[in-house]
Amino acid sequence: MVVVYIQERDGAFTEVFRTEVVLNSLNPTWITKYTITYQFEIVQILLFRVFDVDTQFHNVEVKMLKLEEQQSLGEASCALSEIVSKPNRSLTLDLVQREESVPSTHSQHRGKFTVHAEECFSSKTTAEMTLKCLNLESKDLFSKSDPFLVISKVVESGMSIPVCKTEVSKNDLNPTWKPLFLNIQQVGSKDSPLVIECFNFNSNGKHDLIGKVQKSLADLEKLHSGREGENLFLPTPVGHDNQNKALRSKLFVEKYSETVQYTFLDYLAAGFELNFMVAIDFTASNGNPRLPDSLHYIDPSGRLNAYQKAIYEVGEVLQFYDADKRFPAWGFGARPIDGPVSHCFNLNGSSNYCEVEGIRGIMMAYTSALFNVSLAGPTLFGHVINRAAMIASQSLANDAKKYFVLLIITDGVITDLQETKDALVKASDLPLSILIVGVGGADFKEMEILDADKGERLESSTGRVASRDIVQFVPFRDVQNGPSVVQELLAELPSQFLAYMRSREIKPCS
Repeated sequence: MVVVYIQERDGAFTEVFRTEVVLNSLNPTWITKYTITYQFEIVQILLFRVFDVDTQFHNVEVKMLKLEEQQSLGEASCALSEIVSKPNRSLTLDLVQREESVPSTHSQHRGKFTVHAEECFSSKTTAEMTLKCLNLESKDLFSKSDPFLVISKVVESGMSIPVCKTEVSKNDLNPTWKPLFLNIQQVGSKDSPLVIECFNFNSNGKHDLIGKVQKSLADLEKLHSGREGENLFLPTPVGHDNQNKALRSKLFVEKYSETVQYTFLDYLAAGFELNFMVAIDFTASNGNPRLPDSLHYIDPSGRLNAYQKAIYEVGEVLQFYDADKRFPAWGFGARPIDGPVSHCFNLNGSSNYCEVEGIRGIMMAYTSALFNVSLAGPTLFGHVINRAAMIASQSLANDAKKYFVLLIITDGVITDLQETKDALVKASDLPLSILIVGVGGADFKEMEILDADKGERLESSTGRVASRDIVQFVPFRDVQNGPSVVQELLAELPSQFLAYMRSREIKPCS
């Protein structure tokens, strides 16, 4: 019998499932299935323990079996993403014995354990919705509001994580937005609560909340079929409690339909990969790396600084989707030994190649670069974005099944905003997404502009508009809040990947 456990946020393992008992077999195949919600943005660790169930217990229901009375045959663990990123969605692991009772000289062969995953049909279902609002409140002094919607899923901790946004409707109190596509698995299920917030867009990134509603996809479908509107409300603090103030404004679901579409997992099964790249800000505004108040300070106690934390937490999720785990890594805004200031240098110090081995390789190259470059400035993004775009473009020309993800970690206000916009508009036609993490206390207004899903599509200096939004930005202000920041950063990545594949009509022909 196999007992399956899932690792919780606090690191403890919780039992979630037991298979049937296969009698008298050294090569058992279990047929009982367990359904788990795949979440791209977090590492979901599974533990499998195999037990030999004694003959006297063969008539006992598996749920009633006491594990301490059964003999352990070994255990194996892996991340769910390791299974789903394999082309055949099967992963073979070595069984190991945790408390090894026999001396190490007699290490026993514990056998192999294969786990296979398949995608539920329901998770291939995508809901397409057209939403509109009536009688929105005007938040601007001399014109009407510029409204847009943000739809978020509510996770176990009670936090809401944005999963999609509409465009901004200019100067409009009765807007109808372009259709939205939501994969049902991406939000949990049809009955999972969603928070739909309507904001008035402000170019400084501080958008005013006009009103919100909490509804599931099933509720939205009912609103559509009943042709009814739902009143928006505003939370108003009363003493220690939040009271909801109902507004005149209403949300309507103009269209609602569900279709079966190719999913992110379909592309992974067909051999598509996500290739991780990282670019690190070495400008002088980070402070002297040798002093504890610097954002680049390497703490002898081993406590990670914000740069290391961002590399580790984003890399930990993305590494499973990259077969060779060789990651291009660059620095910008520093002066390498005996050279001029460079806005894109190889983090490993090589003049020929930019790749390092694994997340550990990025961490080591980062630490060693801190001792081999002098921090300078200004903060320019254009060079590293163009470098990443060049790699994505070469891969595209070779017909490779690759999609690139560039993580830029920065503390500063960028000084080449227009050049960066030009580079992003050009890159929007390529298999590339850019994640920007802002560390430290700077004003990240420009970053909000680059993350076009909070406003309008980016426009280049020649007037060309980005074909899609490829930037996701989050400020890393509260480093303690790390995992949820990373979840927010990565939640939109599968949708950006799918938007690119659909726009190019690339099918996962496996």
